Amino acid sequence: MKKMKRLAALGTAVVLAAGMMAGCGGSSGSSTATTAAGGGEAAGGGAAGGSEGGVEKIDLVFSHINAETHTWHKMALKFKELIEEKSGGNITVTIYPNNQLGSEIETVQSAIAGMGDCDIVLTGESMQTYVEELGIIGMPYAITSDEHMDAVLNGEVGEELDSLMLSAGLRNLGAIKRGPRNITSNKEIHSPDDLQGFIIRTPESSMTMAAFEAMGAKPTPMAFSEIFTSLQQGVIHGQENPLANIYDASLYEVQDYVIESEHLRAWVYMAISEARFSSFSPEAQAMIEECASEAIAYEHELFLEEEATLKTTLEEKGMTFIEVDQVPFKEKAVSGVLSVLTDRQKAIYDKIVAADPAA
Repeated sequence: MKKMKRLAALGTAVVLAAGMMAGCGGSSGSSTATTAAGGGEAAGGGAAGGSEGGVEKIDLVFSHINAETHTWHKMALKFKELIEEKSGGNITVTIYPNNQLGSEIETVQSAIAGMGDCDIVLTGESMQTYVEELGIIGMPYAITSDEHMDAVLNGEVGEELDSLMLSAGLRNLGAIKRGPRNITSNKEIHSPDDLQGFIIRTPESSMTMAAFEAMGAKPTPMAFSEIFTSLQQGVIHGQENPLANIYDASLYEVQDYVIESEHLRAWVYMAISEARFSSFSPEAQAMIEECASEAIAYEHELFLEEEATLKTTLEEKGMTFIEVDQVPFKEKAVSGVLSVLTDRQKAIYDKIVAADPAA
């Protein structure tokens, strides 16, 4: 009941202040959140008050879409550990994994509203909902390697995307690199011709949808938490995700093949509500940014270790990997998306291509 009251208040505030849908209320799950250590205050609009330990008291709510076995959750736990220790317990963190507070879009809406019901989120190309240029994160085959991704994130494009995130109401605390996305299915797929009529779940990304439409598939956006059941019931034929997500969502139980299309190398941002962040003291802001950087570095080490063994692990779970000629996939996907890019998106895409060290 308490949660429902808070969600109702959030919905009213968002409609009045920004004309958005209410966030953080879409989950039907009843899982328990990872609560703040030391019996901290309940998650929510954490108060600023008192200055024990050098910073004011703040309660942060951290939401993400993945299971507690995922490296993103381990990163969230590391951030919680670091910030609570460095603040002397004045800054506490409550973590809600596995879509407990709703879909990515819903929790992003809540963070932007800045009501304290959801403060920190992990998000990427779905941010095109607020700023169209941010959808370029989901441009297929734009990033060719990890070195290329580093050049993009640490250069002019990275700075531009940070500014666009801020304009949408989220402050970037750091980028989390993801493994390449691959298609999974219950039939062998060797070329785009095999995707004709194939119903595939995609995130709410117009670029990903345009790419698969160009390849002949029928993209169906839905929340990550709905994928397993939808595959099980035959509502969709397949989906596309990095190997880590395929494993953590146990998709090997309902999918036989991994098609090595590697159609997208991307990242997500660990982002905090700018409305909340700007209300904190400079000392608290610096502490949050420092701990976020450390937690992201920690996650990347875990990611590299896991990525090296995931293929073997999924094969042991019964999945068959199909190596494909990526050129025809790339040609159809890129041509399909280029035709729908806005001028501003195209300008950023050109900068991404030009940043490739191997070009």
